[in-house]
Amino acid sequence: MYRRSAPRFIFGFVLMMALVMAAAVMWLWNAILPDVLGVKSITYLQALGLLALSRILFGNYGWQKGGKPHMPHKRAWRDKWMHLTPEEKIRMREAWRERCQKKGDAN
Repeated sequence: MYRRSAPRFIFGFVLMMALVMAAAVMWLWNAILPDVLGVKSITYLQALGLLALSRILFGNYGWQKGGKPHMPHKRAWRDKWMHLTPEEKIRMREAWRERCQKKGDAN
């Protein structure tokens, strides 16, 4: 019973959040843009369409190019760091300190 209700709950939650976000887009658009830019007010369905369009155009759905999820590089850097010798760690810290130092900063 639990396995069948979990996907429904997740789908329902995502759908509810999309509807709430569409209402927020509509409210913000109608409260700000007609006065500032002189555009028409939009309906709820138009706000939902704008939200979907912006997600399609600008959203990456949590994936990087090549189909890999975000942030795997953190694990790779940690693994590299753990396999460095103490001398290599000291050299790397000094190199990063030099790179991150502001120009003209003596510290």
